[in-house]
Amino acid sequence: MTIALSLSLLIAVIIAGFVLGYLTAINTFFAPIDRFIRAIIKLFTSGRGVGVRQFESEAELREMVDEASERGLVENSEREMIQSVFDLGDTLVRELMVPRTDMVWIEGDKTVRQGLSLALRSGFTRIPVIKENLDNVIGIAYVKDLARRVHEHHESEQTESVDAHSRPATFIPETKTAAELLKEMQRDQIHMAVVIDEYGGTAGLITIEDILEEIVGEIADEYDLEAPEIEWLNNDSARLSARLHIEDFEDACKVSLSKEEKEDVDSLGGYLAKVLGGVPIAGSTITVDGWKLTAERPVGRRHRIAFVLAQRSEEANSIPLA
Repeated sequence: MTIALSLSLLIAVIIAGFVLGYLTAINTFFAPIDRFIRAIIKLFTSGRGVGVRQFESEAELREMVDEASERGLVENSEREMIQSVFDLGDTLVRELMVPRTDMVWIEGDKTVRQGLSLALRSGFTRIPVIKENLDNVIGIAYVKDLARRVHEHHESEQTESVDAHSRPATFIPETKTAAELLKEMQRDQIHMAVVIDEYGGTAGLITIEDILEEIVGEIADEYDLEAPEIEWLNNDSARLSARLHIEDFEDACKVSLSKEEKEDVDSLGGYLAKVLGGVPIAGSTITVDGWKLTAERPVGRRHRIAFVLAQRSEEANSIPLA
């Protein structure tokens, strides 16, 4: 009972450490855990001579957690969470980042109104600001900054550009470990960083939530409901999953795409991204082979498009951008 209690408190301390910002680098985490377990056991046994094992390595502590799980002292989900904490020290940023191809960004010369519109449609509150191309990120636009500016000076919505109100971006190498980055983000109070590759180009971006999700698992929201991949609304319209295989889309809508159109594409969402030349956001529309395809609202923490509304259209074989 005492051991179970100490392990439960250990789990609580680990989670609270991440949430409140008290967790230090992983390579210094083992000694405090060891001291904590010994102190808790001593406290609840009132010095009755209960032996306490001294942990000398991460491997020993991992084995203890596994053994506690096998004995039913901790749940499997708790065991996985503790193990994930240790794994952060070996996990590189490039394994957790949002890849370049999935990034939503905005050109710095766009108006404040356009910036707010993109934020509302994409669901993101922080958007990288670029100049010329994605390898030249010049800042991060915060929705609250743009909204405050418009609230205080209504004319700025059309007359001022996004780059005038962006904040400096933080750049980190893709080879940095997740544990190191988490510590830096906590210290510097930043939530997003641009990941660069060995050549200095933009490889992707990462948020503090991406790192925490590696510990606690996928974070879903109340709208992430299970739905069929194909839901016919009537004879002329259907709601399709963005994950629907491109060939299944062809079969369902009696569409014939060329080999070139389907090259490097597996899903309907991937096809939209290829045609649009960027990440689909809510309202993005293309028309292909008699069907108008419209990306519906984003879901989940990463605000990815989950469904596409397909409607018969007379604009056959054309692909206009939204």
